[in-house]
Amino acid sequence: MKSYREELWFNVPDRRGFVNITPKVEACLRESGIQEGLCLVNAMHITASVYVNDDERGLLGDYEEWLEELAPHAPINQYRHNRTGEDNADAHLKRQIMGREVVVAVTGGRLDFGPWEQIFYGEFDGRRRKRVLVKIIGE
Repeated sequence: MKSYREELWFNVPDRRGFVNITPKVEACLRESGIQEGLCLVNAMHITASVYVNDDERGLLGDYEEWLEELAPHAPINQYRHNRTGEDNADAHLKRQIMGREVVVAVTGGRLDFGPWEQIFYGEFDGRRRKRVLVKIIGE
């Protein structure tokens, strides 16, 4: 069995944002040479997420509004975590909701997606560099 590891780095200029990282993951898969196996993609930071869904502008806007309703950024003093001098408690909660990682099957050297599926990096406390791990195993 072969194994491939790559780190992808992102610096989202705003506090929150969603980035379709499917092309970057597909490039990793091509470079790995793996034809059959599994591809793990996970955020290596506790205020960011990786998830699979449709790349549709309305849906991305819906996520933004929905997450802000569930865990609003302000007022920052509503969160115990922020009493330590932080201002990102909402980002930790948003990450918990959206998830840390995805695993996608690799079949015939391609990501084995359902219709419209894409891999996204979700940033909830941006304006600094963060990384995503891509780990591919298989034959």
